[in-house]
Amino acid sequence: MAFLMKSMLSNQVKNLGLGGGGEENKEESTPSDPAAAAGMTREEYEEYQKQMVEEKMERDAAFAQKKAERACLRVHLREKYRLPKSELDENQIQMAGDDVGLPEDLQKMVAEDQVEEEDKDSILGQLQNIQNMDMDAIKEKAQATFTEMKQAAEQKCSVM
Repeated sequence: MAFLMKSMLSNQVKNLGLGGGGEENKEESTPSDPAAAAGMTREEYEEYQKQMVEEKMERDAAFAQKKAERACLRVHLREKYRLPKSELDENQIQMAGDDVGLPEDLQKMVAEDQVEEEDKDSILGQLQNIQNMDMDAIKEKAQATFTEMKQAAEQKCSVM
């Protein structure tokens, strides 16, 4: 019952405007200007906003550059391993401009890999691989294969 009386009286007091309308006063006291809300003058607030926009543009440009570098790396790897090209990577590189290249660390790694592959592909590289082979294991494997073929032929052919 007390709740009902309190709610009825407070509604009547609000309608009369004798207090109880504190919520409306709060709305009126809140400044509509965002600069005043931030505690700055209008010029300071505009400068702050301009600075924020510039910083965001710099971050976006750096992010786009990093994405393009990654795409460039993927393109190089696809070329190296002869995988199909991706239009998405090429689009990212074009969006970032033609200044995109591999980072220096990755360029060094790619150069080292190319040198190693060239060494392996050369005649000297093949000769080194022959020296590293286990000739006894190869000889045993060849003999085992020959005896298997001979046994299979003997089973199929009654003359042998």
